[in-house]
Amino acid sequence: MSLLEKTIFITGAARRIGHHLALSLAQAGADIILHYGNSVTEAGQTAAEIRSIGRKVWLLQSDLEDSVAVTELIPRAFQTSPNLYAVINNASIFEPLSFFETDLHAWQRHMDINLTAPFLLSQSFANILPPNSTGRIINLLDWRSLRPGSDHFPYTISKAALAALTQSMAMALAPRITVNGVAFGAILPPSDGGSAKTLLQSVPAQRWANLDEVTQTVLFLLDGPTFITGEIIHLDGGRHLV
Repeated sequence: MSLLEKTIFITGAARRIGHHLALSLAQAGADIILHYGNSVTEAGQTAAEIRSIGRKVWLLQSDLEDSVAVTELIPRAFQTSPNLYAVINNASIFEPLSFFETDLHAWQRHMDINLTAPFLLSQSFANILPPNSTGRIINLLDWRSLRPGSDHFPYTISKAALAALTQSMAMALAPRITVNGVAFGAILPPSDGGSAKTLLQSVPAQRWANLDEVTQTVLFLLDGPTFITGEIIHLDGGRHLV
């Protein structure tokens, strides 16, 4: 699959899965608009790696808790590259809070970053995309999105809402923009310090995902059939079935 002459905007692309996607999509021919929050050093390193393989990259810093700043990101992205083709809503926070541990500040922080920011970015992208152009939006989710539990309470609820937003936007933005999601399971060791060893006990595939499998799935949704929209692909080794 080739993404030549296409520019991809990725939130939270300085670290972890966002970093990997930025490099992988650049290797597939895309130019990258790399959003980051506080990871200044990592963002610069990722940008240098992208330039080393011959692709263009632009850095946009923004606090995704600031809704005003978020609404300015896509206009800035289009000013940077009029070939903006896709938005990947990757950035999220993942805090190990129970229902009773979740105060209003933690609740609002998860909603702002994990749900409101993707909504505002997607709405802005749809409003600015030229009438004769097509585009794609990919929301990165979690297997918990479709099977909410009581752990990581505000994270789970925000991702469940993002799954609903994915499907609703797919209807609202058809036929020019496809909107799909990828629900992750065991991709990287948990950033919240949880036990990586016990996590795999509930995964039928009994292994971590290969990061190349993440790339393959996202590439498929970026360059595959436009007749696929509103779909949520589980990349979780069957975890959502248990």
